[in-house]
Amino acid sequence: MRTLGGATMGTTWSVRYAGQAEPASLRPGIEARLERVIAQMSGWQAHSDLCRFNAAPAGSRHRLPAEFATVLACALEMAELSGGAFDPSMAPLVDLWGFGPVPAAKPIPEADEVAAALADVGWRRLRLEEGCLDQQGVTRLDFSGIAKGYAVDLVAEYLASIGLVSFLVEIGGELRGQGMKPDGSPWWVALEAVPGAVRTEEDFLLALHGLSVATSGDYRRFFEQDGHRYGHTLDPRTGWPVANSLASVTVLHPSCMRADAWATALFVLGPQAGLELATRHGIGALLVSREEGRLVEHMSPAFASMLD
Repeated sequence: MRTLGGATMGTTWSVRYAGQAEPASLRPGIEARLERVIAQMSGWQAHSDLCRFNAAPAGSRHRLPAEFATVLACALEMAELSGGAFDPSMAPLVDLWGFGPVPAAKPIPEADEVAAALADVGWRRLRLEEGCLDQQGVTRLDFSGIAKGYAVDLVAEYLASIGLVSFLVEIGGELRGQGMKPDGSPWWVALEAVPGAVRTEEDFLLALHGLSVATSGDYRRFFEQDGHRYGHTLDPRTGWPVANSLASVTVLHPSCMRADAWATALFVLGPQAGLELATRHGIGALLVSREEGRLVEHMSPAFASMLD
């Protein structure tokens, strides 16, 4: 078993694989794909394609790089499926709350400031046509709920393209596994537990054989003000941080990009609506909510079937 890793997108990446290829021979190809995602979709790099689109004048048309267009198309599909709980145009809100590259002017924005930012958000304004996107004048994109998962997919596709058949790719806690280890065992991973959860790792040990896993939670990045916790996941329908009872959502899907986006959308929707949507679309999802001082786990049928 061989391992290599590094830093990317404000977090870390790692690859474990079975094969004769030397880690040093894989690193340039992996890092080139990670850099491609950053160069196209980063909200922190002023010269990225995303930032240049956000700063472009009204009425300008932009031909998007292939990877950018792929992610945007998936994001718009997720926006439609979730009724706007996932929205790739929510950069104005992300910036207002200080969850983007620029710190917020104050911890909690005023209601009128949230309303003003929310007026500039709206995925239905986005028209992706033959790889081109028009700048409406107020549109600003944010891919923080989907780009990391796509990067996992891109690295996995690269490894498969050079002949590797057994590997596990991880970026910031999002994973995708393929094939079996030399001893015939799959890539077992323990699902991330919410702080304070009382259970053993064996309770949710999953085999990632052609599967990806992504988690969205309110304990990863947040701030507290006057005894209230404000998580970094914003509800694009209201403009405010998500305020339902969910602590985390974990999604299993063949595509890590889609697992990443689904986890975000279901987290925004909350335990009941999120579970109903996951069930309706056959998505494997585990939703953990805080109920009367304890953590309660809700599984979609597709998720429960994967534990059998």
